Amino acid sequence: MTEQPVGFTSDGLRLAGRLFLPDGPPQAPGLCICHGIPAVPFNPSDEGYAVLARRFAGEGFVTLIFNFRGAGLSEGNFDMAGWTRDLERAIEYLSLHPRLARDRIFLMGFSGGAAAAICVASQNEGVRGIVSCASPAVFDELFADSALDGALAHWRDIGIIRDASFPRDRSAWEQGFREVEPASHVSRIAPRPLLILHGDADEVVPAAHASRLYDAAAEPKELAIIPEGRHRLRVDERAMDLAANRLKRWSAG
Repeated sequence: MTEQPVGFTSDGLRLAGRLFLPDGPPQAPGLCICHGIPAVPFNPSDEGYAVLARRFAGEGFVTLIFNFRGAGLSEGNFDMAGWTRDLERAIEYLSLHPRLARDRIFLMGFSGGAAAAICVASQNEGVRGIVSCASPAVFDELFADSALDGALAHWRDIGIIRDASFPRDRSAWEQGFREVEPASHVSRIAPRPLLILHGDADEVVPAAHASRLYDAAAEPKELAIIPEGRHRLRVDERAMDLAANRLKRWSAG
């Protein structure tokens, strides 16, 4: 396996990523892993999703991880609608790699990254399947009382909203959450496969969101609730074993 830093642009913003190339045949399926909304300030020494990417490259996938706008080493400010455009650019970047079997590109997203992935997959038929981990079905909790004001202040504190004047149009920025809500998009992933993973002890997004997504989705779909599983499913071996099993099955399809 080899890995290398990569970068590409989205809406004029430079996004930072890392590409992991498997050993083996010259043509391999592709996987883009989408991180969630950061909860703490960026820590450059935290391997984070690179650990997961190495695992899936070891399973034979050309694997891309990247920071959405506002996160990590990428430019910009956190914007949910902007994240979907970032993911489109990431898929385009991945699809051009010479090692990639372009008819076998898959997405795996976590929390807010899963929401973006569901939205993008519903519109991009080049995505051949998706694993959703701990995704919200809707963003209703953000719009209850003054929750969004508190979230906005927190996101400024941890550095994913960097510009004091952002968002310049608060109404349009808020509308971006509504536009991305997975429950409105998930039915259009079919006939491509969907695996919904969620922990029944998720302390951030209640497991009821997974059931709502599953009910809104069309076949083929699968729901797996991880007993005592918490929000950070990327560190839950049971969840990632299921993800690896399904992705390998779909890519062999």
